[in-house]
Amino acid sequence: MKEEVRAALEDVRPHLQVDGGDVELVDVTDDGVVKVKLTGACAGCPMSQMTLKWGVENYLKKKIPEVKTVESV
Repeated sequence: MKEEVRAALEDVRPHLQVDGGDVELVDVTDDGVVKVKLTGACAGCPMSQMTLKWGVENYLKKKIPEVKTVESV
């Protein structure tokens, strides 16, 4: 599943980069938790949790049903 998540993040990445941010995959657990690190402008943005949940998490869940949640580390 890690490679599937990595590929799906490549789809999301351009949308974050437009605003000066980015996302790095840290880990994918066996129970469907994806751990990512928001970088660039996303790292200090007050809206980053919304971006993470409504943007990144929703997209990953749609593409990969095994994903249960996405956490920022």
